[in-house]
Amino acid sequence: MLIVDDSRSSLALLGSIIREIVGDGIDLCLNPIEALKLCEERQYDLLLVDHIMPEMDGMAFIEALRARENYRTVPIVMVTSDVDKAIRIEAIGVGANDFLTKPFDPVELKARVTNLLALRNAQLELADHANRLAREVEKATMHLLAREEEIIWRLARAIEYRDGDTGEHVSRVAQISQIIGQGLGFSPERCRMIYLAAPLHDIGKIAIADAILSKPGKLTPEEMAIMREHVTIGARILAEADSDLIRTAELIAQSHHEKWDGTGYPDRLSGKDIPIEARIVALADVFDALCSERPYKRAWSLEEACAEIVRCSGTHFDPACVAAFQERWYEISALMGCDAPQLAASA
Repeated sequence: MLIVDDSRSSLALLGSIIREIVGDGIDLCLNPIEALKLCEERQYDLLLVDHIMPEMDGMAFIEALRARENYRTVPIVMVTSDVDKAIRIEAIGVGANDFLTKPFDPVELKARVTNLLALRNAQLELADHANRLAREVEKATMHLLAREEEIIWRLARAIEYRDGDTGEHVSRVAQISQIIGQGLGFSPERCRMIYLAAPLHDIGKIAIADAILSKPGKLTPEEMAIMREHVTIGARILAEADSDLIRTAELIAQSHHEKWDGTGYPDRLSGKDIPIEARIVALADVFDALCSERPYKRAWSLEEACAEIVRCSGTHFDPACVAAFQERWYEISALMGCDAPQLAASA
């Protein structure tokens, strides 16, 4: 407790009576300015504040204290000899919870203090219970997010094995997509969403025949038409989801082969009509594919792949995504296992 009163005699009397209830857990202060400093150093559970004081009266003191987050709910009793109703209404307006009229009755003082301390104790118990519940909810949420992430990655790995890869491609695409999102100034939550949705961009390939997926040579026009169906198949697999993550994955699956200039597929979308998540993953997917060996192509060097990405800015890729890619080139090149921080600048 803290008692603030500019009268030494009144302060001593209040202190002696209240010590019978709280023992030594009480501070006495003659000056309201010093009392505010004490409140910065300690967290009190109840305050008794005199109305009329020099430098700062009880009204101003209570108002200043209530402006502090940790004193918004702490019980405050105003001690006053004024019985004017207007004064009491004003005191309530600035945050006083109760009043004690001078000269005060010791029995009444003890009763009011006891009741208000019980109220404060209930507040603290309720706050502690709420904090425990919040921690439990956070723990459960983190567990669900971890399970969600595990399922995504296991499914993505299965897709890659179906496509003849080891699973490293989807991992790199997800990480590069996250880096580009960061370069675009997206929030951590949104970057994580893209990171987890990106691995499902080719989920529709599970419906494409092995003879087409693993063909070492160039696909015929008919085979290419079948291969392109993987985007609409993937979008149908992910459609009508309740999860924000799966809805994002659906957008990516449907549109990651669209091109900035409108020459992509399946809907020939262009510019900002293409979902930004798909624009990001499109760049990351092509870049890693260029750097990876396939049955039908050799692996390009990082220099060659980066130059191709920059060359296709404004045609295949969103220029803003390409700029973010270049800006974060140090991280991307490190991810690809190469120290080439100057590569994007020279490209």
